[in-house]
Amino acid sequence: MRLLLGALNPIALKLGPFEVHWYGVIIASAVVIATILAVREGKRRRINPDDIYDMILWALPVALISARAYYVIFEWPYYAQHPDQIIAIWDGGIAIYGSLIGAGLVVYFFCRAKWIPVWLMLDVAGPVVLMAQGIGRWGNFMNQEAFGRITSLQFLQNLHIPHFIIQQMFIDGAYRQPTFLYESIWDLLGFVLLMSFRHRHHLFKQGEVFLSYVIWYSFGRFFIEGMRTDSLMIGNILRVSQLLSVILFVGGIILWYIRRKRNQTNPWYLDGNELNPRKS
Repeated sequence: MRLLLGALNPIALKLGPFEVHWYGVIIASAVVIATILAVREGKRRRINPDDIYDMILWALPVALISARAYYVIFEWPYYAQHPDQIIAIWDGGIAIYGSLIGAGLVVYFFCRAKWIPVWLMLDVAGPVVLMAQGIGRWGNFMNQEAFGRITSLQFLQNLHIPHFIIQQMFIDGAYRQPTFLYESIWDLLGFVLLMSFRHRHHLFKQGEVFLSYVIWYSFGRFFIEGMRTDSLMIGNILRVSQLLSVILFVGGIILWYIRRKRNQTNPWYLDGNELNPRKS
């Protein structure tokens, strides 16, 4: 962890020997907000709120474990030498793609067990997950991670961003591109757009709100990842997140086309859950 002169303290609160990190506070806040919004939208789509709460209780620990495991796997040379650091998630080092893989598996099996349309649940989750990712990037900001290449003070000032962000971007003796900020803005913009358009009549079939999230996020992540200097790598050549972004972007478009072409009777997003009517 980097804590340089003028940098913000990543510790939010100390309770005796225990430390509460801003990273955890921000991530937890994002999860709470996302849960509230998902439950609200789920009610409109006739999904029982208790089912959403239960699913989240399963998804959160799995997502956390898979996010950390994903990161550790691609940084194994370091963690093989420092096994005591494998569980030190309070210092950062979780991969959003890892968490999405883990959470996605939970959603699939949970919905199948509860007779809830999987695509509909993913549609409800997609926009709020994107919002949570945008908020969560500020946890990276507090830890001075997910930054970009060396840049100049003048460049950062020309962005007209607050001074505290510029200060925090002074890392390892140089100013850095605030790629955390670029991704946060991209994610929150996508959230606003999806929230604005998903209730348009006959615009989205079930599954297409989620696929829109996948396409939007992977497109922006590909370019932002190319600006970062702390990317997970395959060898020293290929950025893992860029490769996965390409796969998800192309796959999302192809899947959208195939589902529209072959399954024209798929229900609309606004039809909601016809299998398990909302309980009072």
